Amino acid sequence: MQNKGLIRFFAIIFAIASIYQLTYTFITNKVEDDASAYASNVVNEDAENAASLRSAAEKRYLDSIASQDVWGGFTNYSDAKSQELKKGLDLKGGINVILQVSVRDLLTGMADGSNDPAFNAALDAADERIKDGQDDYFNYFIEEFNKIEGAELASPDIFANQEMQTKGIEFEMSNEQTEAILREELKDYMTSAFDVLRKRIDKFGTTQPNLQQLGTSGRILIELPGETDVKRIRDILTKAAQLEFWQVYKSQEVSPYLSQANTYWANKLAAENTAEETEETVSDEVSELAEVAQDSTEADLGDLLNQDDTADATTDVDAVENFDDNPIFGRVQAFQGQGGIMAFKESDKDLIDSYLNDPQTRGMLTGELRNVKFAWGLPVLAETLGYEVVELYALKGNAQNEAPLSGGVITDASQQFGNSGAPVVSMSMNGEGAKIWEDMTTEAYQNQNQVSVVLDNTVYSAPTVTNGPISGGQTQISGSFTIDEAKDLATVLRAGKLPAKAEIIQSDVIGPSLGQEAIDSGLWSFGIALLLVLIWMIFYYGRAGLYADVALLVNILFIFGALASLKAVLTLPGIAGIVLTIGISVDANVLIFERIREEIAKGKSQADSIKDGFNNALSSIIDANVTTFLTAVILYVFGTGPIQGFATTLMIGILTSLFTAIFITRLFVDGYVSNGKTIAFSTAITKNWFRNVNIDFLSKRKMAYVISAVLIVGSLASLAINKLNLGIDFTGGRTVIVGFAQDVNATEITKQLSADDIFGSAEAKTYGTDNQLKISTKYGINRDDSEVSQEIEDKLYKVLKPYLPADMTQTQFIDVSDENKKFGLRRTFQVGATIADDILTGSLYAILGSLIVVFLYILVRFRKWQFSLGAVAAVFHDVIIVLGAFSLLYKFLPFNMEIDQAFIAAILTVIGYSLNDTVVVFDRIREFINERTNWDFPRTVNGAISSTISRTLNTSLTTLIVLLAIFIFGGESIKGFMLALIIGVIVGTYSSVFIATPVMYDTMNKSKGKLTPKEPKEEKEA
Repeated sequence: MQNKGLIRFFAIIFAIASIYQLTYTFITNKVEDDASAYASNVVNEDAENAASLRSAAEKRYLDSIASQDVWGGFTNYSDAKSQELKKGLDLKGGINVILQVSVRDLLTGMADGSNDPAFNAALDAADERIKDGQDDYFNYFIEEFNKIEGAELASPDIFANQEMQTKGIEFEMSNEQTEAILREELKDYMTSAFDVLRKRIDKFGTTQPNLQQLGTSGRILIELPGETDVKRIRDILTKAAQLEFWQVYKSQEVSPYLSQANTYWANKLAAENTAEETEETVSDEVSELAEVAQDSTEADLGDLLNQDDTADATTDVDAVENFDDNPIFGRVQAFQGQGGIMAFKESDKDLIDSYLNDPQTRGMLTGELRNVKFAWGLPVLAETLGYEVVELYALKGNAQNEAPLSGGVITDASQQFGNSGAPVVSMSMNGEGAKIWEDMTTEAYQNQNQVSVVLDNTVYSAPTVTNGPISGGQTQISGSFTIDEAKDLATVLRAGKLPAKAEIIQSDVIGPSLGQEAIDSGLWSFGIALLLVLIWMIFYYGRAGLYADVALLVNILFIFGALASLKAVLTLPGIAGIVLTIGISVDANVLIFERIREEIAKGKSQADSIKDGFNNALSSIIDANVTTFLTAVILYVFGTGPIQGFATTLMIGILTSLFTAIFITRLFVDGYVSNGKTIAFSTAITKNWFRNVNIDFLSKRKMAYVISAVLIVGSLASLAINKLNLGIDFTGGRTVIVGFAQDVNATEITKQLSADDIFGSAEAKTYGTDNQLKISTKYGINRDDSEVSQEIEDKLYKVLKPYLPADMTQTQFIDVSDENKKFGLRRTFQVGATIADDILTGSLYAILGSLIVVFLYILVRFRKWQFSLGAVAAVFHDVIIVLGAFSLLYKFLPFNMEIDQAFIAAILTVIGYSLNDTVVVFDRIREFINERTNWDFPRTVNGAISSTISRTLNTSLTTLIVLLAIFIFGGESIKGFMLALIIGVIVGTYSSVFIATPVMYDTMNKSKGKLTPKEPKEEKEA
């Protein structure tokens, strides 16, 4: 192997970088363990609010050391936390946010900003009722509107406008008819908001988020794994993203108006002050007369009440600078900014707004200035002044109050760096936008004016066009951005604008959905499984197996180091990708060792056998990994949520597996034999295992077809009759927040609520503190709301009563009217499906797209479409059988077998494993065709499959060891997930031999079916 020194150098660098990156995770874990210990010591465990006090104590401890060095003298906890390997909702929890999209704004928009008194009175009344009510805002609005005599929703002044007429609302339509149309429109708007938020979160980089609509209330529940920065999340989620581009007036163009406004307000304030002084004088004279008349009475009252009036009462009044003589210009700050007409203290912004936009003041505007729009820039800390200032801009408005160019033309946005090296947001426009932008910049260039970029009514930049018109639709937003702020702004612009204002009305930290016991047992079982794999490799391959084990451990280190450095979030689907990667890594070493054993059996020297073994195995390894990698790329590009999490881990794992199997193992092997030592690549026990295997697999293909046909027909029948046990991710359901009198075990509560006579399926996880749970269930999802709600409350009280205060009645338990209630049912929501229809459709397209890409790759590499058909047929065969098994068994097995986000990852793992196994077999068939030109096709195929039996069994066995160990020793909540993987590995191994190969064989013309063998070298030279 060439360049050993370079490979060794890169291996050491990667290992050091991975260890360094993972060090942050160990640091934060230690600090958080210390915080937990501190909290336990300072909080009285018998206290009524022990859990919340303990949580507050932990937070106080972590806040106190956030900026202190916690390792090495240069790393503080805050920095370490931002660099740690984040875990998903299922493993660690994260932030739970409830976002309220303003239904009032949506209704006002549909009513075209109506000023109808009845309409606005109903909105105001709904605002008041929603503060304490549990119903939807729209329902309150309709109730209040119907109370107003003669009020009609389909009035031309309200909803019978031009826009809503296209939606089906007609003049003098009844309120009931109009209400139905409005309800559907609101649903569409909420779906739009939901899509925008999901796109923002996906582009933000969070893996496997959870988004659910809370009925039709305008509220959206969002769970973000591994996130702790609530402020940043608020900015990402609540920005309206209303992007506009406006021409800007020069200061001299608006200075006459500003002077008039300044004079007007100076006179007005002077007149008001004179009136106030006169009123105060009269009031003082009246008060003096009253005091004289009441002196004796007050004295008597003082005696009766034994009051002591001897103390002096003094009031200190801070001196306030008087700007009455110069109310606008007197507040202007000496600040050199980006070209605003004036700059003011940030605290004066609202006051200046009121002066300039007062109706009386604006009446002084003439000509084009009548439509001027005043807008503010971003607050900037003026170091010379010691406080924040903000610039005022005068935008060239119009009668329609519509920007000449809006954000709808933006096709892409990304964070880049400007000429000064500062972060900026670069944007691209479509053809229409590019033309308008060129016209605007042409006008600005000719007049040496500015063009402003306004986002959510804030001017982010207003450059003067000095270098000519800007063509091509490219522009930038600059400002005092950090890199993260610029990235987040680009994310918001790419995702689009929200249809209405949104605000976070609640945010809490939630615990892991799997439960700590399940996580701990899962980690232990994974460790046991890995140890068994390491032992097996040494048992089967001897010293070579030991080297493969070292390469496997290095591979796992690289994977976790890469995940941490990329700030990816580790989830259960991600772990599935790691399990598949372990199989791929072991498979690569097994392929190499088996080829070396074959070369040794041919009588070659050890050095030649090692060289040829690595070279001959390379083709199979590359083909198998490229097909799997292409699948992962397509899944990542077109998938969302758990699919992207799985694809990310798989892509990283494939790259690290290739490096460690091909290079790290080779370094150890070459290093050992370079001193004349011998390495056997087997042990005394396994030396002759699977040697000279010669099985006629093709003769058994008809029986295999029958077996597979029975399994597929049975699976399809079960899917049609039993269907799948879809989880709340697909169906939606109900979620409740329950407070308890003491800390509770979420895993135990989940088990009790999931009993067949309770909900059959439920999930509980800690919510904020250990004595509060968030419980979700799909129970009764297709039945009447009021009836099911009563049943759910009854069942919850029955199961949870032992954990509640002893004197709490069921009536007290279900009462949610008290917002300060500590115990019992605190809140209840009806939630929509986490996996929306478009996500599911996108996932299916991603899977189909990946199979098409794999089909084409195999076609190019193997030059026969029959190989591609065989591989894809095997994949469909495996997926249908796994789905059928779940459909058939979920009613009988004692653990949860719901179809949820994790199950999608399991299916993807099955696809990856099946493709990997099939391509290895096909690659050997191709090799035999080229090498054994005198064999007929059936003998070639059977011989090739027989030669891969040792590799197939070793790879499948090691992968199954991992899965079975986690299945047996892991937590109850992941058994269904593991069962899907186990079934998938078994059928994947079977299908590569008995489905993919026979399909290829039977569809290929036997007389002309062989791949064209390579010409011998001497013939080519001749």
